[in-house]
Amino acid sequence: MPLALLALAIGAFGIGTTEFVIMGLLPEVSGDFGVSVPTAGYLVTGYALGVMFGAPLMTALGTRITRKRMLMLLMGLFVLGNLLSAAAPTFGVMLAGRVVASLAHGAFFGIGSVVAAELVAPDKKAGAIATMFTGLTVANVVGVPLGTFVGQTAGWRITFLFVAALGVAGLAGIARLVPDLPKPAGVRLRQELSAFRNVQVLLAMAMTVLGFGGVFAAITYIAPMMTRVTGYADSSVTWLLVLFGLGMVGGTCSAEGSPTARSCRCSTRRWAVWPWSWPCSPSAPTTRWPRRQRSS
Repeated sequence: MPLALLALAIGAFGIGTTEFVIMGLLPEVSGDFGVSVPTAGYLVTGYALGVMFGAPLMTALGTRITRKRMLMLLMGLFVLGNLLSAAAPTFGVMLAGRVVASLAHGAFFGIGSVVAAELVAPDKKAGAIATMFTGLTVANVVGVPLGTFVGQTAGWRITFLFVAALGVAGLAGIARLVPDLPKPAGVRLRQELSAFRNVQVLLAMAMTVLGFGGVFAAITYIAPMMTRVTGYADSSVTWLLVLFGLGMVGGTCSAEGSPTARSCRCSTRRWAVWPWSWPCSPSAPTTRWPRRQRSS
């Protein structure tokens, strides 16, 4: 496999980490900014809305410039957004940073998949795309728990600096390793939007939104639910997120019986449609979280 796929996988790893890691750090972020946990949940919702509106806008922009340049632009936005979150003096600035970082999300995976497929022979295209999406899979099992651990021990700002560094590594790898591919010829936004006329596309999107909307509504508040409601220690959140990540990977691959030959194919298809479910994890401003009882 070309080394350029590694650069794409690193970018996917960073994007997947920044998407989920905030969920394990909501208590720390809310405490530092003096806002409630439900209010801090808007950092998840803001990211989701940025993905929803940013993906078609960035993809449309991608039809005007070369794919390599577009991928570099997206990773630049990703780095900028995470640096803004890490240095945010107020909650509003951090929310803006989350939105900026999210603009890269959907378009990166869409354009990155096309680039990955063009880097290899026709009979290896599926494997190349799966290799890129491996970064997203590993992020849920390794990146998110590790980022949560770092945030709890060294501060959540360090976590976002770490994620920004991943973005820099991905950007450098794309600049160095991904070849200059010609920009798409004859592709118009109207042609892209025509896919929504397909009933099967709409049904698949509806199924994904409804199914994963509930998952994201719950996982958004996993840290306070596990520590303040069920009584787990703060240090347990890291391992609970590892368990959650393993469950997502195992459940995804078992959808087709989990034979080894199909695992990458299964994972690629399921991960590729996840961005459409993110806007369905709204915050719950009326929720009141019970305070943890301290032992005397």
